[in-house]
Amino acid sequence: MMTDIATLQPLVEAAYRDRARLEDASHREAVEATIEMLDQGEVRVATPPSGSAGDGDWTVHPWVKEAVLLYFGLRQMQTMEVGPFEFRDKIPLKKNLERAGVRVVPPGTARHGAHLERGVVLMPGYVNIGAWVGEGTMVDTWATVGSCAQIGRGVHLSGGVGIGGVLEPPGARPVIIEDGAFIGSRAVVVEGVRVGKEAVLGANVVLTSSTKIIDVTGDAPVETMGHVPPRAVVIPGMRMKQFPAGSFGVPAALIIGRRNQTTDRKISLEQALRDHGVSV
Repeated sequence: MMTDIATLQPLVEAAYRDRARLEDASHREAVEATIEMLDQGEVRVATPPSGSAGDGDWTVHPWVKEAVLLYFGLRQMQTMEVGPFEFRDKIPLKKNLERAGVRVVPPGTARHGAHLERGVVLMPGYVNIGAWVGEGTMVDTWATVGSCAQIGRGVHLSGGVGIGGVLEPPGARPVIIEDGAFIGSRAVVVEGVRVGKEAVLGANVVLTSSTKIIDVTGDAPVETMGHVPPRAVVIPGMRMKQFPAGSFGVPAALIIGRRNQTTDRKISLEQALRDHGVSV
């Protein structure tokens, strides 16, 4: 099987521009090899900034997303039986979990083409193709990790968290949850939003690409969109907006503090929750 990115990338890109090329074995094999490398963590849809500081933006690799989209076209529907469960789908389930050092609690499901690093715990939740989940991360009950989402190391996705998938357009940034972040129960992060290292999202925070993220820790509010800063503590909020029918509240996210930088991550998280009364 081909494993050289310099060989795979042009074959995948050519097939994405012209699907007829999939009739050629070399293009099909390139797509399948890319998905296998995704599954093993040898390639990623997006890679973090280089350097220990982790500053800067992530780099998206559109050709890898193109391979995922092409893979759907290559696969045929099949029936999969797992004990008493029966599934019918195009994408097989992830295998060799023991060798990977991953715990999956029934009926938790990860698709082939998703990579789970050693020490990941997947409760009865779901991880879609193209996603990357870092070492020691907990995907709690009914939490979902959408296609191509990038979840860092030591992250906690609490019960019912929804991490959205971003497959198209291929160049669009996936949802990114960086190392050490804590995502509270029923929080939703979609549309390529990036949550910085060790940030805390309280229960029911909803972040889309157009959600106003308002820092209220200073003398005046500071508004941003699409990115939660590292170590920020965030709760659901509301801002007023004028419509033809009147003034109504629109959901927002409020940054109400920062994790204490003089303590380790676990103590800092507990302290942040105590200090700011954040529900998780």
